[in-house]
Amino acid sequence: MKIFVCLKQVPDTETRIQIKADKSGIEENGVKWVMNPYDEFAVEEALKLKEAKGAGSVTVISVGPKARVTEALRTAMAMGADDGIVIDSNEPLDTFWTAKALAGAIQKEGAFDMIFAGKLAIDDNAASVPQILAEALGLPHVTVVTKLTAGGTLVAEREIEGGAREIFEVQGPCVIAANKGLNTPRYASLPGIMKAKKKPLKEMALADTGVQASQLKTRLKDFQLPPEKPAVKMIAGDAATQAKELVRLIMDEAKVL
Repeated sequence: MKIFVCLKQVPDTETRIQIKADKSGIEENGVKWVMNPYDEFAVEEALKLKEAKGAGSVTVISVGPKARVTEALRTAMAMGADDGIVIDSNEPLDTFWTAKALAGAIQKEGAFDMIFAGKLAIDDNAASVPQILAEALGLPHVTVVTKLTAGGTLVAEREIEGGAREIFEVQGPCVIAANKGLNTPRYASLPGIMKAKKKPLKEMALADTGVQASQLKTRLKDFQLPPEKPAVKMIAGDAATQAKELVRLIMDEAKVL
């Protein structure tokens, strides 16, 4: 069984973000980069499926600057992935071209049985790469998956609005986008970290996937940090006085009623 897992490297949620002087993006120097948390669930599920089958391989793949993205791939290999592919690109790709690059690279690797990914990346929250990837490869897909059972067919359970759940039966190969709750990702052990340094990491140029920089149509500009939150206003008095003042503030200052 050959399994691919698509990864993205994102800024740590606790890192301090600064905007470039020309507002064209963020200053990357000093940013702590980590594997996208939802992709950790994807890696763990791929490893569990391989272990359940008793054979196969797990290949992790990512698009981005090789010097930086390699770290996330090595982290996944330290968890247990067998090898990795980095599509070297300094271009800020949108979700469409990211998915097209991943699809082109995966197709070059030949036949496969499964593709896993996280349901979204926490930096842009686009939640669309797995779906576009599936469409590019002509595969069925299920996203926001919180439970997966492998048998003759895959049974995927996903969350929907209102706290309800949907259950799908899917034939492989297919794309599964993982949600929190699907599993508990394992930690990379020290032996795993040492082994990961020797595992094969294949490099591809963006053009090797069939995507050219000249095809990119989306350009981002005028980045801005969110405004500072206003100070909390405390309302004095007894409960009746507080309720009356709260209504006034909602109507006259917040103007939401």
